[in-house]
This record gives sequence, structure tokens and C-alpha cells, in this order.
Amino acid sequence: MSTPELQLREVRGPTALGGGWRRAWDLLLLIAVNDFKRSYLGTALGYFWSLARPLLLFAVLLVVFTEAFNLGERVQSYPVLLLFNIVLFGFFQESTGAAVGSILGQESVVRKTQFPRAVIPLAVVLTALFNLGANLVVVVVFLLVSGVGPFATWLLFPLLLVPYTVLTTAVALILPALNSRFRDTGILWTVAATALFYATPVLYPLEIVSEKLGHILALNPLAPFFVLARKWVVDPSAPGPAEAAGGAAWLLIPAGLFVLTCAFAVWVFGREAPRMAEEL
Repeated sequence: MSTPELQLREVRGPTALGGGWRRAWDLLLLIAVNDFKRSYLGTALGYFWSLARPLLLFAVLLVVFTEAFNLGERVQSYPVLLLFNIVLFGFFQESTGAAVGSILGQESVVRKTQFPRAVIPLAVVLTALFNLGANLVVVVVFLLVSGVGPFATWLLFPLLLVPYTVLTTAVALILPALNSRFRDTGILWTVAATALFYATPVLYPLEIVSEKLGHILALNPLAPFFVLARKWVVDPSAPGPAEAAGGAAWLLIPAGLFVLTCAFAVWVFGREAPRMAEEL
């Protein structure tokens, strides 16, 4: 009798949420809370290092943009707006910057069977969200001391934070999925994140740049969040996203980019998750 031929078959690794939503959620909370505590464990100032970084950047940029560009007189409540924007963009920058190498950094965990891959970058975003929440408390104090607010629209800010976090999470899923296969992703993202910082109305409001440039910058999917955050939190008289973009129709472009980014994140991470262990 002839021995039947053995055929090799592909064995797929764990999926993005392998083991179910409940298990993934429990692991997400456990990792995020531990990372948040461990970030400042043993340091002299503890959590205050998280606040010191945006404050130092704020101090430098405030001097530059008030003295060199005279924005302190041209933009209402500019110091408060600058600090608020730096803290808000810092969440995006921290989440995506840490997420890009998160899978590589947890190689030993990724190689374990049935570990939900998406938990690793999602935990990075959740940890950054903890930092954002604590930093926003300081921003609110700064707003009140500066005589800005409170406004009724402050209550709407959490509604803005939800889609902003969704977009941040989408980018934080795309980057490690690509980085596990293309190791240049981290280097490229460092440059791209810096470009985004200046292409997003963090240091300046869109109305002070030329009309043509303002319309181009308003196409950035991050821009409407910062324009609306300014209007709701710092200056209710400031132009809204539609006005800043040159008309409501122009908002369809950043909205479309938002949807495409989220869809691509789900697709690419779901595609790469089962093969991440062999790519490392």
C-alpha cells in the first residue's frame, strides 16, 4: 500500500480580537492601567512629567509666536488656545508615536497563541487617553484663571472627543500593522507626524493664513476637530469648521478621509494580525 502524501496547509495565527470581545476588553484595561502606572513609577515628579512636556513646549512656542508673529494681539485668548491645542494634539502624537513600534516591542507576547493583537496598540491609545484626561483638568484651570469661560458649549466637547479618539485609534492600528512588515514605517511616521503638527491649526487659527492656504489646510481630517474645539471651548465667536473650510461642501473631503482611514485601519490590521508573529 502506498503511503498517502502529506500536504502542508497554512495555519493562521490569532486574529485582531482573538478570544472574543470580553477577553480583549479585560486585557486592554489591564495593560493600559499598568502602563499608565508604570510610566512614571520611580520618577521624582511622577505624573507631573506628563504635564511638564506640553507645558515646556507651550512656553517655547508662546514666546516665539507672540513675539515673532504677534499672534498674542491678533488672536483672542491665544495663550489659552495654544496650550489647549498642544495638549489636544499631544494625545494624537503620543498615541500614534507609541503605537507604531508597539507590536515589535511586545514580540514575546505576540508570539503567544490566541493573544488578541489589537489589544497592544489599543492599550497605547487608552493610556494616552488617561494622560489627556488628566492634562485637560489643568487646561480647564488655566482657562478659568485666564477668564475664559465657562461656556455652555464646554458640555459638547466630549462629543468632539469621541470621533477624534476614533480617528487617532484608526491611525494607531494602521501604523503597527504596516510596521510589522515594513520597518521603515516608524521613520516615515516621525516625519509625517511633524508635518501634521504644522499642517493642523495647532499653532495658528486658519483665518490668519491666506484664503488659498487655509482651504488646503482645512482638508486635513484633523483640522475640523481643532477648529470646532476652539469654538466650543476657547472662543465662541470664532469661525466654525464650515466657514473655515470655505463652505460646508468642502467638509466632505476631510469627512471622507476620516471614513477611509477608519475603514483602512480595520482592513489592514485584520489582514496583518494573523501573520504578525511570522513577520517579526
